[in-house]
Amino acid sequence: MLKQRMSLIALGILSASTAMANDQEQSKGFVEDSHLNIAARNAYISRDYKNGKQDKAEWGQGFIGKFESGFTQGTVGVGVDVIGQYAIRLDGGKGRAGAGGIDFFKQGNGTIDDNGKPNPGSAPHDLAKGGAAVKFRVSNTVLKYGDQFPAVPVLQYDNSRLLSETYTGTSIVSKEIAGLQLDAGHFTKEARKSMEGTDSGRLKSIDYIGGSYKFTESLSAALYASDMQDVLKKQYVNVNYVLALPDQQSLTFDFNGYKTKLDKSFALENQKDEDARDNKIWSLGATWAVGPHSFTIAHQRSTGDTGYLYGGYRNAGGIGDGGNTILLANSYWSDFNGKDERSWQAGYGLDFTPFGVPGLTYNIAYVRGTNIDDGTNRGRGTEREIFNQFKYVVQSGPAKDLSLRARASWLRVSNNASEYNVGGNEIRLFADYPINVF
Repeated sequence: MLKQRMSLIALGILSASTAMANDQEQSKGFVEDSHLNIAARNAYISRDYKNGKQDKAEWGQGFIGKFESGFTQGTVGVGVDVIGQYAIRLDGGKGRAGAGGIDFFKQGNGTIDDNGKPNPGSAPHDLAKGGAAVKFRVSNTVLKYGDQFPAVPVLQYDNSRLLSETYTGTSIVSKEIAGLQLDAGHFTKEARKSMEGTDSGRLKSIDYIGGSYKFTESLSAALYASDMQDVLKKQYVNVNYVLALPDQQSLTFDFNGYKTKLDKSFALENQKDEDARDNKIWSLGATWAVGPHSFTIAHQRSTGDTGYLYGGYRNAGGIGDGGNTILLANSYWSDFNGKDERSWQAGYGLDFTPFGVPGLTYNIAYVRGTNIDDGTNRGRGTEREIFNQFKYVVQSGPAKDLSLRARASWLRVSNNASEYNVGGNEIRLFADYPINVF
């Protein structure tokens, strides 16, 4: 089983650590190496749907504080991490909150009105939550238990909204060999980003194992696997190669792929078919960078009995493996992950530094997906999206590192793919200010 393999690998890493370079020997102490950082985020997302569905918008101010202690000195270092999150709702009441894809502030359980229609309830005016973890370090291997932000390809927490998802469990990260990182984890709770509480996602358990290796300065690869109790098993592979070219040019090839096998009971409950269990999805992108310009083309393809499933929350019909567990080229507003979907992307990026505006970048992409099977036997559907974003990072002065992002997407979905996705216009405005207290 995956848990047994995790234990064996952890023991092997620890037993071999004395022969490796030892970061623990460089420890300055619990207090001396400690850091406190606060990420202040003002975020607004608006969605204008095109199928008669009610438009949604939310606006809020969030703060995520992270205290990371150093490790005590000695062969085994001990430390703690503390997470605190707080958000204030600035807008999103009067029926505009509640979009699953925005999810700043989850609405209450609600009631039934006089006409027998559900009233979803109001969104909270603010929310606060926190957590802590204890950590141990031997050489370059860290074992951590408690509340964490797991960020591996098969369990990638969501930090793309106002506050962040957190998970409670155990993780091991080892960097004993130069260029090699090994990861393993066992998590039993998921905290929804839009709710208070440490188990608001009702996760049963998820185990993962894997690693990444940098073969050369140009070539790297990664391989991961996960097992989510009563839901699915998932594998991920990545290969990245950068070809340096003359005159400040480079060509980057990036391949990402997921293979998913759903549990029979989960497939029957969610797909209404216990045989609809398999999905394979992959993307291959190529980016040519020349001076301040970058040009990208990418192809992505989904095959199997179902589309690629990820994210969401178990008590809301989702998967529970993190809202960013889709490291694929064509993931913008739409993820282009429908059953049998094939999609192509053409993208362009510009860095304004040579034009006298350091810190300003612009990206635009057009993605078109075809061959979508939404399960209604109305033929194969299509979708297309235009994504573009301006981002500016302040380079100096009191507001240094302040990041401003303005993003807009236009998504259109054919009628015979309406059971898979919903089209519309989306605007995202984000202001992120990192505060390094100490």
